Amino acid sequence: MEIRKVSEGADMTIYISGRLDAVTAFELDKDLSASLDAVENLTIDLKDLEYISSAGLRTLLKLQKRMDTQGSMKICNVKKDVQDVLDMTGFSKFLTITDEKKSQFYVSF
Repeated sequence: MEIRKVSEGADMTIYISGRLDAVTAFELDKDLSASLDAVENLTIDLKDLEYISSAGLRTLLKLQKRMDTQGSMKICNVKKDVQDVLDMTGFSKFLTITDEKKSQFYVSF
């Protein structure tokens, strides 16, 4: 798994690629625990996420609960296989999931 964070004031976008499983979910949780203190709007871009396990779902739930108390969170660019897991587990009912593309990284001419 690779994590890339882009901060713009109180906004942060996290790009996650690879697999979000038991090992990498712990790494993500540890990596984000202090860096979300001043964040009011969190976007998690899953364009390059290939797989998510129950541990990954737990991490998303933990992030959602935290952002509910300090701002908002949305997930964007979810691949079909990951979206299927979110749908089957009911997570898509309480997570904000969009198809939005971040304009600063997706430029078309």
